[in-house]
Amino acid sequence: MTKTVLVVDDDPTQRRLIQAVLEREGFAVAHAESGDAAIEHLMAGAKVDLILLDLVMPRLSGQDALKEMRARGFHQPVIVVTAQGSIDTVVLAMQAGAGDFFVKPASPERIMVSIRNALSMGDLRGEVDRLKKHKTGRFTFADMVGGSAPMTLVKRMGERAAKSTIPILITGESGVGKEVIARALHGSSDRSGKAFVAVNCGALPENLVESILFGHEKGSFTGATDKHLGKFQEANGGTLFLDEVGELPLDMQVKLLRALQESEIDPVGSKRSVKVDVRIVSATNRDLSLAVAEGRFREDLFYRLNVFPIEAPALRTRKDDIPALVEHFIRRFNVEEGKKVVGCAPETLQHLLAFDWPGNVRQLENAVYRAIVLSDSPYLQPFDFPAISGMVAPPPEVASAPAAQVPSSSPISPDAARELMAELPKDAPVRILDERGHLRTLEDIERDLIQLAIEIYAGHMSEVARRLGIGRSTLYRKVREQGLDGVIGGADDGETEAA
Repeated sequence: MTKTVLVVDDDPTQRRLIQAVLEREGFAVAHAESGDAAIEHLMAGAKVDLILLDLVMPRLSGQDALKEMRARGFHQPVIVVTAQGSIDTVVLAMQAGAGDFFVKPASPERIMVSIRNALSMGDLRGEVDRLKKHKTGRFTFADMVGGSAPMTLVKRMGERAAKSTIPILITGESGVGKEVIARALHGSSDRSGKAFVAVNCGALPENLVESILFGHEKGSFTGATDKHLGKFQEANGGTLFLDEVGELPLDMQVKLLRALQESEIDPVGSKRSVKVDVRIVSATNRDLSLAVAEGRFREDLFYRLNVFPIEAPALRTRKDDIPALVEHFIRRFNVEEGKKVVGCAPETLQHLLAFDWPGNVRQLENAVYRAIVLSDSPYLQPFDFPAISGMVAPPPEVASAPAAQVPSSSPISPDAARELMAELPKDAPVRILDERGHLRTLEDIERDLIQLAIEIYAGHMSEVARRLGIGRSTLYRKVREQGLDGVIGGADDGETEAA
């Protein structure tokens, strides 16, 4: 997605100059003629990824505007702009939260280096904050990506459920982000900051399920050389997330039911039960009610887990969230892989929106990851997603061209080429396209143009050279190289070859 830069400056000429630089590099630009207008723009909820802030403005100065932005919770990267270059003023702005500065007038290269560095630092800080919240169990529903109607409903239900200790069953297809919802439930509850332990029940070896969940005493079975606490005791005081709970064997379902009802567990080999304080959040991609009917899941355990069900929507039902998800993944993988991808080209986003995503958010995440790793341009192109767009990367000589020149679609078909050529003037003496609709080589076009000029000016080489804007010696050299010696008709006004 296109990054948006808010340019705050009371000088309209300066705003237009910076806008021209930014738009040439693919950024969207918003304007504010004062600090007050900038704060109003932010308060209105407009998308802003970075702020260019002039320090000297009437009414509310840039310095005061920056303090007000930070006080209101706006943490976008800020680059301050000053005409005086006062070190003290810049230092104060940096202390107030600015990430960089430059002195007007600045070269386009200086402006773009500052902006790209600020965006990279902003992405890095955002990723560090995300990892901190993930590690400390403080990830909340406000940190979840997506504002579509289905996701808004999930967030509202989750926030209500998080305020109690009620057991929650999260249902949905594989890859929809059930664990993300579980972490948000934990981070939004009064257990925030305590242990969040996730267990994939489908990946547990059948003979070790009891030991892994409930723990064991030393010497309780062959190989038990040490005491093991188990997942329930690891999550004591926090949340235990049982992913794919429908995969548990029936004998383990009985013991899990007792643990939930009595809030105590029986470690393997232990002589007494152990009290635990654990909130259970479970998830499944199966229809547990059908499993109950078929005898593969205990009915009493199902009702115990399914007290407050939350259905995680499939990605195809919340396509409005795809742009935000893609932006989130680009920011994350830029940091992880050391890349500087700005966003998706518009046609790329159209392909992503048109796809059904059977693998849901996990598939989208992996697709963006692959594209980020392999892409060499600032904007992801359709051919960076070959399995989705059906396009392949262009040949190396095209791929090495500047990003703005990389074609965003495959070559046109012969039929389309003929239609395009039919629209050209019928009497066009120099053809630009070949029979397949591709551009002819510069050498072939140049040869036809020189031959046409020689014919028009009856072989008068001085006039031909003047009309083509080249020297006579250069013209004669090109005539020899292109094999056009026979085209030269009569005498060239008595001219002789000067090459």
